[in-house]
Amino acid sequence: MTLIDTIDLPLSAPVNLRDLGGIPVAGGSVRDGFAIRADDLSIVDRETASALAEEGLTTIIDLRSADEVELTGRGPFGTLPVTYHHVPFMASIGDAGAEAHDQTQFGSLYVRMLDEAAPRVVQALAIIAYAPGAVAFHCAAGQDRTGVLAASLLLALGAEPEAIVADYVRTGENSDAIMRRLEPTIGRLMAKFGLNLDEAARAATRSEFSPEPIRGLLAHLGGDGTDPLAALRDAGLDDGLIARLRERAVA
Repeated sequence: MTLIDTIDLPLSAPVNLRDLGGIPVAGGSVRDGFAIRADDLSIVDRETASALAEEGLTTIIDLRSADEVELTGRGPFGTLPVTYHHVPFMASIGDAGAEAHDQTQFGSLYVRMLDEAAPRVVQALAIIAYAPGAVAFHCAAGQDRTGVLAASLLLALGAEPEAIVADYVRTGENSDAIMRRLEPTIGRLMAKFGLNLDEAARAATRSEFSPEPIRGLLAHLGGDGTDPLAALRDAGLDDGLIARLRERAVA
């Protein structure tokens, strides 16, 4: 039984959901309706869930930890014909540690996340490559774990670093709304690990949303002129999977 079954958990429309369509990549741009990044889809209202399914969403990749999934389950999507994959990028949100209180310092978190979760990043890319329709991937805020997967996908499609950064910083416009939406769920879990959602919110919004974390990840991946996909290739990403992604994605 999940929290959603036992308390009056407010369901709401996502506040950080966007189609990656239109982002320039090698040979064109990302096709509309191919991949969607989002904040927590387990707590969407039923109207939003139904509308997304009707508009072509066939698959959800949930990047949250087991603790987060146990808290809310699949939510309204559990009753819809949408395939669900749980591909956690962190074992626990407690793994974020002190970095969770300062968005400007998230770069080291992203590097560690990709290095440790590279096989699961490739797993998620394979799901996106072979899903029959639109794929949505999400964590809690749609910022960090979602940002790492979005960057990995766009790199595989041949996007330039600044296009990836431009997509990442769009989340900054939604920071306040994200924190309000997360309070009933992620706030409880953060407290379990001695973290404070209000402090994290103040740290993330005390100044302009920083592009440096994703730039730090991109610099780590492509430093010294190396192949930015090298870490993912070591984890199983191959030319066939990249070709399939491009076949599905590039308009």
